Amino acid sequence: MPKASEIKKNSAVEFDGRVYFVKDIERSVPQGRAGGSLYRMRMYDVVTNNKIDHTFKDSDMLNLADLVRRPVTFSYTDGEEYVFMDSEDFSQYSLNKEAIEDELLFISEDTEGVMAILLSDSPVSLALPPTVELEITETDPSIKGGSATARTKPATLSTGLVVQVPEHISTGDRIKVNVEERKFLSRV
Repeated sequence: MPKASEIKKNSAVEFDGRVYFVKDIERSVPQGRAGGSLYRMRMYDVVTNNKIDHTFKDSDMLNLADLVRRPVTFSYTDGEEYVFMDSEDFSQYSLNKEAIEDELLFISEDTEGVMAILLSDSPVSLALPPTVELEITETDPSIKGGSATARTKPATLSTGLVVQVPEHISTGDRIKVNVEERKFLSRV
């Protein structure tokens, strides 16, 4: 059991009978507290994705959750369920559309590097790679002589995500997108 001061970002911890991902940690040292630091953690429930903020003393003990990450590929949809196949043992995991709505904007049939996060052998969420490659399905026509660094225009990708791209990019191009910032990185 690590102390609160030893917890890192993106760790999974058990707190109040639930499992949370630690997304952000702020350390503060209040005046007059004989060296005791406080750690304010922004955590998201693994199952419901509800956010909580909680402050721990540096000596508070926390349990790390037993999460397993498995490489998966998208297989098919079954109503509101999205089915992913384990890339190693070919078992299938179903996740409800509502639980993974944000991640679906970055997942196509050929997206690589997606991980299913399992809690007690049941899938609870997906972890995406830092960048994904997607195809542009709709954007304004490219401008001949348009600079790569000049003005941008909106482009709709194959998953429905809309990002700003340089003017020289056209419909049908494959581009690399930063998942965290939802921004265009480069043409593939």
